[in-house]
Amino acid sequence: MILQHKLKARTNVEWEHGLVGESPQIAGIRRLIDKAAANRLPVILLGESGTGKEVVARAIHNANPRGRFVPIDCGSLVGTLMESELFGHVKGAFSGAVADKRGLVELADHGTAFFDEIGDLPLDMQVKLLRLLQEGEFRAVGSLQWRKVDLRIIAATHRNLKAEVAAGRFRLDLYYRLNVFGVHLPPLRHRKEDIQLLVEHFLEQAGAGIEPSAELLETFEGYEWPGNVRELKHCIDRLIALRSEGALAMADLPSALINYRAVGEGLKRLSNALARPELAGSLPEFPMPHKSPVISLPDNERETIERALKLADGERGKAALMLKIGRTTLYRKMKQYGIE
Repeated sequence: MILQHKLKARTNVEWEHGLVGESPQIAGIRRLIDKAAANRLPVILLGESGTGKEVVARAIHNANPRGRFVPIDCGSLVGTLMESELFGHVKGAFSGAVADKRGLVELADHGTAFFDEIGDLPLDMQVKLLRLLQEGEFRAVGSLQWRKVDLRIIAATHRNLKAEVAAGRFRLDLYYRLNVFGVHLPPLRHRKEDIQLLVEHFLEQAGAGIEPSAELLETFEGYEWPGNVRELKHCIDRLIALRSEGALAMADLPSALINYRAVGEGLKRLSNALARPELAGSLPEFPMPHKSPVISLPDNERETIERALKLADGERGKAALMLKIGRTTLYRKMKQYGIE
C-alpha cells in the first residue's frame, strides 16, 4: 500500500500519551492506556521488538502518576547478583556485601515497576515475582524479614508466552497473574499510514528543518520494517547525520532499504519484459531479498527460479529466457529443488 504523500504541517504537535500516529491501532492503544491507568492491576504488553512497549508502559504510569517509574531489564539480569539487583541485600549476605542495599523493586514502592522482556526471567526468579504479585511482599538476599510494597507491575515481552509456558520456560501461574490486562502493540508494517507522521516527528525532534521527499516516503511505506519504529528512528538519525546540502539522500539509506529498492526496481524491469521476452536476456541481474544475512547458494538458486516462474505466470520457456539458461537445465533444476 503506497500512500499519498502530503506533508501535514504538524509542527510541535503534542501526541496523546506520546504515541505518534492516527491509525485505528494506535487510537485503540490510547484508549487502553486510559483504562489501564485508572487502576493498579498488572499489565502485560505484547509485541515485536521496537514497537514501543516502554513508551506505552511510561504512558500508563504518567496518565495517573504515583511514585517512581522504575524500568527493570530482565535480559540484563544475569548470574548470582540477579536476586540482589531485584530485591536488594543485607550487609554480610555474601562476599562483598559490605552494606545494606535497596533493590529495584523497593525503589518502585508506591510507583510502577516495569519488567521489560519478562520472558527472559529465569524460573527461580519467576517464583519470587509471583509472590510479589500475589502477596505484595519480597525478601532481600540474606534477610529473614518479608517487606511489604505497594506497586503496579507492568511487564513486556516480544516472546509468545503461551509457547514459552508449553515449553516449560515460563510458569503458567505467573502468566495468568500478569495477563490480567493485556495490550498488543502492532508492528509498524501493519500501520503504514503512520509512517509519514513518524518520519516528520523524528525530523522535528532532531531540529533538522528538512521535509522528506515523496521518493523517500514511498520507499519507507513499501519496506516491511522488521525492527519496527526503533528501526525507522535509527534510519532517520542516519540520514540526518550523513545528509549533505540540507537534503536527505536516498544513497544514505541503510543497506536493508537500498537492497529493498534494488529488488523492487529489478522486479519492475522483469515484469515489463514479459511483454517482450526476447529482450529479457539482456536485463541486468538484481539482488534477491533474504530473511537472514547469509543464504546458501542452493537456496538462492531455488528462490531465483521460483521468482522467475512466478513472473512468467508459470511459462517455463519465458522463465528460462529470463534466467539465461536452457529449458532442459530449468527442468532439471526444478526437479532437483522439488519445484512444481
